[in-house]
Amino acid sequence: MPKNDKKIKIDPNEFALAIVGANTKSDNENNTQFAKKELVLYLEGYLLANDFNNLEETQFDLAKKNKVEEIMEKISIAR
Repeated sequence: MPKNDKKIKIDPNEFALAIVGANTKSDNENNTQFAKKELVLYLEGYLLANDFNNLEETQFDLAKKNKVEEIMEKISIAR
């Protein structure tokens, strides 16, 4: 875990829109196929960003807890 206390948070909507924006329609797919692919990409990107944010929050909380425990241990040793 990095030593800094800064959380990384990804905006799920912006992330999903960036993924969709990078996708281009191929010549051999019709509009319905393309729209379905865009929808799947958007939803997967959105959910992936949410999963990342939840994991980041969990790791951040765990790191804070470990830091508090480390400080408390140092205080008890110093007594």
